[in-house]
Amino acid sequence: MLREMTKHPFYVLLHPFQGFWDLKYENKGKLRVALVILLLLTVSTIVLRQFAGFVVNFNYPYDLNSIYELQNIVLPFFLWCVANWSLTTLMDGEGKFKEIVMASGYALLPLVLIRFSNTLISNVITLRESAFYYMLDTIAVLWFVWLLFIGIMTVHQYTVTKTIVTMLLTILVMGIITFLGLLFFSLLQEMLGFVLSIYTEISLRI
Repeated sequence: MLREMTKHPFYVLLHPFQGFWDLKYENKGKLRVALVILLLLTVSTIVLRQFAGFVVNFNYPYDLNSIYELQNIVLPFFLWCVANWSLTTLMDGEGKFKEIVMASGYALLPLVLIRFSNTLISNVITLRESAFYYMLDTIAVLWFVWLLFIGIMTVHQYTVTKTIVTMLLTILVMGIITFLGLLFFSLLQEMLGFVLSIYTEISLRI
């Protein structure tokens, strides 16, 4: 069971074109595996911020909040998936929401592996060797972007140019959704405050 869950994500890591093709057309991708990778990314980020060596760790341990870290990873992830699905539905994309979640989740694997590794490395390196730590972190981000690009291109069957445009527009749509969400909650808060003030006024008069 564990071997089946880990085999394809690592195959995608090294053979992204064939890996994402198999994910979409050979049903080798698993939604639960993508969600486990997302959870592991959250754990690896919390561990890195909490236990990284003092040479590269500028966080104050007592200020760290695991729930906040969870929100900073999980919410943007699903916001990306919703925004991409909404946009590609209008742009003749062939990817289903489940496939977008799986492709995006599998693309996170380099971040998970290197953040766990960097936690260990950061505790044995010196200040001069910290460049190696930041180099690995940069490689992880670039590897993630590369995998995400290929994953989105494959699940939607887009060209390179259309994939780039779609990803940039997805980021824009994420901003719009965030703005509308904040606006909605702000208006809801104002309405609740208004109703509460009317209720209080009526209660005092009665």
